[in-house]
Amino acid sequence: MTAPPSTVISMRLPAESGKRLKRLASRHGWTSSDLSARLVEEGLRRAEFAFIDFRDSAAGRQACIQGSSLAVWEVIALVKSYKGDSEAVAKHLRWPAVKVTAAVHYAEAYPDEIGNALRENESLDLVALKRMLPQATAFKAGRPARS
Repeated sequence: MTAPPSTVISMRLPAESGKRLKRLASRHGWTSSDLSARLVEEGLRRAEFAFIDFRDSAAGRQACIQGSSLAVWEVIALVKSYKGDSEAVAKHLRWPAVKVTAAVHYAEAYPDEIGNALRENESLDLVALKRMLPQATAFKAGRPARS
């Protein structure tokens, strides 16, 4: 696979910021340069897309919806399950529709990233899930009993 073209940009950081950058990079097993590029890219995406943030998770670093625990790919999975009805997803999540729309716009701009996350999720079975989340249990969804 060919790496995308890149550009070298030099910048000055306060000494303390440089130390923090090195510590964080080391914690993840990255170089300071790789982490700097990642943080700049995430900052640009935050500036370009409303309601988008980035978080570390068991599945790695992911684009998420601000003010929620959901990754963008999870919102897109819901949109797909609701046959593209973003309004219905917003109602389901009790969110303003604009947050679901923000996830859709992000997914349209980064289809490989979101598509890979969706495929990874679809490939998990309960055994694989229990390796990542030991507390996971199987359950069968049903309708609640009427009183």
